Amino acid sequence: MLTKTQKATATKIRPGEKPSLRDWSGVLARWILGALFIYMGMTKALDPVAFLKLIRQYEVVYNPYLLNSIAAALPWFEMFCGILLLLGVAVRGSALMLILMLIPFSILVFLRAQGIAETQGLAFCSVKFDCGCGTGEILICRKLTENAGLFLASLWVVFSRNQPLCLRFDLFRPRSQTT
Repeated sequence: MLTKTQKATATKIRPGEKPSLRDWSGVLARWILGALFIYMGMTKALDPVAFLKLIRQYEVVYNPYLLNSIAAALPWFEMFCGILLLLGVAVRGSALMLILMLIPFSILVFLRAQGIAETQGLAFCSVKFDCGCGTGEILICRKLTENAGLFLASLWVVFSRNQPLCLRFDLFRPRSQTT
């Protein structure tokens, strides 16, 4: 049975050891997620009024102060998580935050698209609207597929064991002592 220190060092890349393809796939997923969330957050932050109007269309938040707070803070939080992922700081926590943002957003997009499909008599996959994600009008089935891909990539980053090119993979876990 491995001790706690042995387990911690067993999951890290040792000096002189080459990272595997699995390790590099986690880095690639991390960089793609980081870049996408920085881009999406920046498009929202550059036009906060349009983003506020898009959030209002979901008819979930009725308090104007809360609605304004969400519209003001969410783009910056997305960019912050994206920057942390690119830098490799608090990787698991940042990816987990992306998951916690993607799940309710995907549910809201699905419900809004379902409502539009029912009221307009359209097939679900032919519904097209600006969901507020920063990419403009998009077919809903494509958006839900993209969100599922982002969700799976975030899960990959959260549960990957090795991360080359990280400044700090886990924020609160102490670095293991290598001998």
